[in-house]
Amino acid sequence: MADSWQAQREALGAFIRTQRQLANLSLRQLAELTSLSNPYLSQVERGLHEPSVRVLKAISDALNVSAETLLAQAGLVDAVAGQSASTAAEAEQEDRTEAVIAADKRLSDDQKAALLAVYRSMVDRP
Repeated sequence: MADSWQAQREALGAFIRTQRQLANLSLRQLAELTSLSNPYLSQVERGLHEPSVRVLKAISDALNVSAETLLAQAGLVDAVAGQSASTAAEAEQEDRTEAVIAADKRLSDDQKAALLAVYRSMVDRP
């Protein structure tokens, strides 16, 4: 059981690191955005610490990733619990689209923020 928990923490940490890199954020920048310490975030990314739900929420907000996605990566909920498979797939596609926008080096930070705001306003409509 301990091995599976360690593997789960490592997978979560790797996911967070990847999302941070896609967002072109340093560990220090993510620490500032989340009000968490740089060493603590480093431990989370290396799978050495299991973050609380509050910490996961702060990280998800800073990385523009849904909290449900991080909670699913942490094993705290089934992949977007309570949603149909198609809705979960749509949410995953939205996360991927946002990650691609955040990673585009041709756009300034202001342009990325504006594009993400427009994109979210379009996909959040019923």
